[in-house]
Amino acid sequence: MSAAARIVLVLVLVAFPLIGGDFYINLASQIFIAALFATSLNLLVGYGGLVSLGHAAWIGLAAYTSAWLYLHLGLRHWITAPLALVNTTLIAGLFGWIALRATGLGFLMITLALSQVLWGTAYRWAAVTNGDNGLSGLTRPAPFGISLDGPAAFYYFSLTVTIVAVWMMARLVNSPFGAALRGSRDESRRMSALGHNVWLVRWLTFVYSGFWGAVAGLLFVYYHKYIHPTALSLTSSAEVLLGVIAGGAGTIAGPIVGAAIVLILKNYVSAYLDRWNMLLGAVFVVIVIFMPDGIVPGIRRWSARLRKT
Repeated sequence: MSAAARIVLVLVLVAFPLIGGDFYINLASQIFIAALFATSLNLLVGYGGLVSLGHAAWIGLAAYTSAWLYLHLGLRHWITAPLALVNTTLIAGLFGWIALRATGLGFLMITLALSQVLWGTAYRWAAVTNGDNGLSGLTRPAPFGISLDGPAAFYYFSLTVTIVAVWMMARLVNSPFGAALRGSRDESRRMSALGHNVWLVRWLTFVYSGFWGAVAGLLFVYYHKYIHPTALSLTSSAEVLLGVIAGGAGTIAGPIVGAAIVLILKNYVSAYLDRWNMLLGAVFVVIVIFMPDGIVPGIRRWSARLRKT
């Protein structure tokens, strides 16, 4: 993206709450949260070559931890947020230690199984999670005394967090560590022969991915002021994985575009179509046929062809 295009994009994002209605401002905030969540999964799928079907564990675990500490212990948000991040990151480290005993399909199935353990716990441990009723009665934080209850205020808050998060993840994948991660994805045996600890590189990436998934979880619970076990479900993990693949795994912009498409179809088109998931499937099939690498790589390839003609 050229410098001029970046400036235009920034101006559009900053000015959007001034011209958009509350519905579209709230929809944009949800897109930012989904984009952050998808980008965190892309660290594993796109750059690590590790397909996970349990990434929803981090968004749900962080949200439940923050909500429970706020409701049952009466702690303030500036305390619950770091505690939720630390708890989720530690559990991500444990789950990564277990899941990375395998790769490929084995890794996918282990992550799915571990996330289903948390999903089942959220449903059954009613004394803590309130079961199928979820946890409600939550509020949004007020950083530096600024209320986030208004749509525009939360829009700018979620936009800021998402930009910082995506920038930090981009710095990681473009660093020497990111090169080692991509090398572990493409030639794990050769990387081991060169002296790299492939398992450690993957485990650190798993933990880092879980941390940013937890950040998305905090934004998620702040936006909805409510958390339900469905946030930990297989459907949630599948939707974010679909967004990463559709947008273009292994790119920075791909997961953002893919997450936006999935969320718009889920929240906007579903108001007009009862079977919106069939349309989502059809869109995904079209993307696979015409842009097998994803939307962003596909557009780049088509643009390169047009420039040559």
